[in-house]
Amino acid sequence: MQTLSQSLHLSQKLTPQQVQYLKLLQLPIFALEQRIKEELETNVLLEEDDSGEENTQEAETAAEKEEAVDGEKTIDEGYTFEDYMNDELSGYKAPTSAPDDEDREEIPMPDEVSLSQHLTEQLRLLNLSPDEELLGEEINGNIDEDGYLRRDLALIVQDLNLDHGLHLTVHDGEEVLKKIQRLDPPGIGSRDLRECLLVQLELRDDSPLTKSIAMRVLRDHWDLFSMKHYDELRRRLNIDSQRLKNVVSLIQKLNPKPGEGEFTPQQNYLIPDFLVERDGEDFIIQLNERGVPPLRVNKRYKEIMAKRKTNGANTDVRDFVKKQFDAAKWFIASIHQRRETMMKVMQTIVDLQRTFFETGENLKPMIYKDIADIIGMDISTISRVVNGKYVQCEYGVFELRHFFSDSIRTVTGEEISNKEVKKIIQEIIEKENSDHPMSDDRIAEMLRGDGMNIARRTVAKYREALGIPVARLRKSV
Repeated sequence: MQTLSQSLHLSQKLTPQQVQYLKLLQLPIFALEQRIKEELETNVLLEEDDSGEENTQEAETAAEKEEAVDGEKTIDEGYTFEDYMNDELSGYKAPTSAPDDEDREEIPMPDEVSLSQHLTEQLRLLNLSPDEELLGEEINGNIDEDGYLRRDLALIVQDLNLDHGLHLTVHDGEEVLKKIQRLDPPGIGSRDLRECLLVQLELRDDSPLTKSIAMRVLRDHWDLFSMKHYDELRRRLNIDSQRLKNVVSLIQKLNPKPGEGEFTPQQNYLIPDFLVERDGEDFIIQLNERGVPPLRVNKRYKEIMAKRKTNGANTDVRDFVKKQFDAAKWFIASIHQRRETMMKVMQTIVDLQRTFFETGENLKPMIYKDIADIIGMDISTISRVVNGKYVQCEYGVFELRHFFSDSIRTVTGEEISNKEVKKIIQEIIEKENSDHPMSDDRIAEMLRGDGMNIARRTVAKYREALGIPVARLRKSV
């Protein structure tokens, strides 16, 4: 028997304006310049403002008045076509950055899809629930340039639950991550080299016997393989030298850095998104927008439509101009909102990592939630700002991810960044006697002697992340 029933539920949906703002927010500066050029080509009402006049306050007032990004205002049907054309178009001019006195050579670049976008597009083809898809996008945003997920999955799940009121478990995170790791490129999002190689082996079409033995090597005899104890490995597997050679050859064909592909022109030519300069006791933060043109709505269309007012404008023309006019205003307002969000995030990073910007060292533990709580935004928004963005300061150019790390607690209860611990480990190894290199156990003892609660396995994990081989392979010949 068929029955009818009613159900009531709440759901969040992004408006087209919010979607546009979020897409612009995740673009690095070079990609933003390309996106603006595309919009200038497709929207006939949008044009560069080459008058040289800056109208930042008017743009801010217009953006606030329209509440474009929040999507709380819609165009009222009673707002006539003439009202559109008589609106103060100059009020939607995007604020300009400092004038660029240097000649800027324009080099055409092909449009490229970032790794994060590539993964997200594949993710949407999977049969995931909305919560799982949101979790997958969050995981993608935390994958580094080598293709690894360095951040603790449990923390990612925890932050997402707190931010969106969800009830995802670490098991849910593991299931979603497992699906991501089997996307293209295979092994992406792995947490260590062994996991990365195992995923790639699983997906390869090779000799079943050789593949099976290779899986056993990686699962059960990783230490022997990584330290190249081939004789012992052959004995434990009970195979001959030729079989072991085939197994090792197969493993060596795998990609240890699945996120590292061919350099695109955009990646090879790094442009910092922020500039941070010291000014006495303060820091001056600037968005590097020298290539971002000021925008305005073309006033000629107001004149054209005014001439047709006597005979009345064609309905199709009215609709076209209305859509183009709205799109131009939303686009300019989204760029303005992007600017505001970027500056808030960067200012908070500088405030929390002030010691680093003063001395070039001593990073403090900091996660996305720390920034989100201070500026009152979602963790996913912080992730979009941080991903693929760079800052130039007195001590070099750094990816914004560089300033985020988990903490390790000392015996005194103080928390220090795990990146500082990695730095200490690297310094210890650089100063060791190459005739008698120190084991991971010895390094862990030294760190504990300095008050850091750290296990041997953690030392090994950090050493591998630094690309430093085990003690046996560091020994001088």
